[in-house]
Amino acid sequence: MQGRWVPPATLQPPARSMTMFQKARFACLTAVLPVLMPVLIALLGATGAAAQAGGIPEPPTLHARGYLLLDYDSGTMLAEKAANQPMEPASLTKIMTAYVVFRELDEGNLSLDAEASISEKAWRTGGSKTFVEVGTRVAIEDLILGMIVQSGNDASVALAEHIAGTEEAFAELMNDHARRLGMANSHFVNAPGLPDPEHYTTPRDIAKAAAAIIREFPDYYAWYSQPDFTYNGIKQSNRNRLLTLDPSVDGIKTGHTKAAGYCLVTSAKRDGRRLIAVVMGTDSDSERVADSQALLSYGFSFFETHLAFPGGKPVEDLRIWGGDMSRLPVGPARDLYVTIPRGQYGKLAAQLEPVVDITAPVAWGDVVGEIVFKLGDAEIRREPAVALEDVARGNILRRSWDSVVRLF
Repeated sequence: MQGRWVPPATLQPPARSMTMFQKARFACLTAVLPVLMPVLIALLGATGAAAQAGGIPEPPTLHARGYLLLDYDSGTMLAEKAANQPMEPASLTKIMTAYVVFRELDEGNLSLDAEASISEKAWRTGGSKTFVEVGTRVAIEDLILGMIVQSGNDASVALAEHIAGTEEAFAELMNDHARRLGMANSHFVNAPGLPDPEHYTTPRDIAKAAAAIIREFPDYYAWYSQPDFTYNGIKQSNRNRLLTLDPSVDGIKTGHTKAAGYCLVTSAKRDGRRLIAVVMGTDSDSERVADSQALLSYGFSFFETHLAFPGGKPVEDLRIWGGDMSRLPVGPARDLYVTIPRGQYGKLAAQLEPVVDITAPVAWGDVVGEIVFKLGDAEIRREPAVALEDVARGNILRRSWDSVVRLF
């Protein structure tokens, strides 16, 4: 793979088949390896370049002030408008609230059958409600379902107070997790998403939070497709109408205030492929539904996603100098997917660009090169190639021999 472009037939598991190139590598010890390109370069013009390469139509014209369409597996953005513009999120905030709650559950700091006391502040919180009653104790699972299905502001505040003591302290947790997830243009001051000039996020950031919930908490994510929930004798339906309009949709969250407009984050899975659509700032529920449907239709109709290399599996074995072994298995740390315009798979190729010299010691996960993808003549993606084994320094004889060999 190193030094030559690989046709798409080899971009399928098992990736170990790529070792067919090993016999030709290092045939001449004086060969100079390609210079390492900057690591972690983001998708290079993914929307425009991919569209031009595939001759596909431009994204649909939408009503939303800001939107984004994301391929979940590859992370490729297929359409966008004002994706990095801070906006009021309204109840889309509850995606971030839920992420914090799920983390607390996952880390054992919270249990579903525990009970939270309902404060007067939670009970008095305006907007959409689960109708919890002040002074009562409510199971955490009921509060979560009230927050997710009914969009209960009171349930959200009750969860925040139970976890962090105060809603303000919980907002600090939200911001800490947002920074860790790379949500660089977000700031939260309350759990339900009530209007505040210091409370904002972006289409790109909230998509990151949604993707993190799907990736990290698949069991809890199933709650987002629940059609209704009854608490205190009051049955309320899930506000996400796409759950009934599109069988491939299994989440995620609506939002609405006068300032924020009508918002919707949608996730849908068809034929094993998942897309996330974010629509913020439309004028009506029907507009946010129509915009979301248009984005999903565009993404599923005109693009396709392929698993290029399984994570943790070697793409190649590279020469390593001065180590207790001479060959280093290299590949992506995680499953590496590539999204391209439909019908263009025959034009897809990949190449490994290693560092000039790999010298021991090396630890698992150290970046030692890049996997570069081209679609036709256009470079569309670069991803880090990492060491898949630890290699310690060799003994003095091994290091001395390698030093001599490198001279020739």
